Amino acid sequence: MTGIHPSLRSVLWLAVLSLLAFSEVPVYSETLTPEEMGLRIARDTQARGQGFGNITAQQIMILRNKQGQESLRKLRVKVLEVPEDGDKSLFVFDNPRDVQGTALLIHGHKVAPDDQWLYLPALKRVKRISSSNQSGSFMGSEFAYEDMSSPELEKFTYRYLRDEPCGDLTCTVMERFPVNKKSSYSRQVIWQDREDLRTWKIEYYDRKNAHLKTLTLSDYKLYLDRYWRAGQMTMVNHLTGKSTVITWTDYQFQTDLDGRDFTKTGLRRAR
Repeated sequence: MTGIHPSLRSVLWLAVLSLLAFSEVPVYSETLTPEEMGLRIARDTQARGQGFGNITAQQIMILRNKQGQESLRKLRVKVLEVPEDGDKSLFVFDNPRDVQGTALLIHGHKVAPDDQWLYLPALKRVKRISSSNQSGSFMGSEFAYEDMSSPELEKFTYRYLRDEPCGDLTCTVMERFPVNKKSSYSRQVIWQDREDLRTWKIEYYDRKNAHLKTLTLSDYKLYLDRYWRAGQMTMVNHLTGKSTVITWTDYQFQTDLDGRDFTKTGLRRAR
């Protein structure tokens, strides 16, 4: 800007700064492709959540039909972080009596389909959930078996879409596409706030690209000054009008859990 009067130069710089401040296009979108940006967000999200070791928690699950009638279930959850592979998870039902003792064990994997087993106490039988059946409803809820697994980075490809306001926050919106061809979803659209990378909403699209379900998350709390966890998750099925609300309580981190708590043979003894 040589040769320009100093006062005019200041005005021009202010104009440039104003354009940068109010531009709706993120600066990074000029240097990364949407796919590269989506992968970067997913990697950052994964890095934020690593190192928790293990978790125990309580869940209350409310199943609501189209007419608004409700049924309530109580269960316990254990999660073991496995850095070299997918996490291991155990869900054990305590109430009502007709499902008491039912347990779902998941051995997650980064690339291969997850291993899942369901213990049915009435039959005293452990049933393997094949990868082709993981799109089925988990215990009558609007969560599929595949929704119960941890979303490992390698299970999807990604594409950044845009940034937009979400409440008082600014959210990054991106798509992820399941690598597993047996998944019941063609894609998922995710809203995450830019500051803490908390997920606030996920839209699920079926294999015909119809909007099947929406998951909303709320009541986040920070644990160990690092790990954000939602206190409530609501899954709405847009085809059936049914919904499931899961409330999480009593989070405990870094307990004395280890791999012996997550074995197929131990499912019958899950308490």
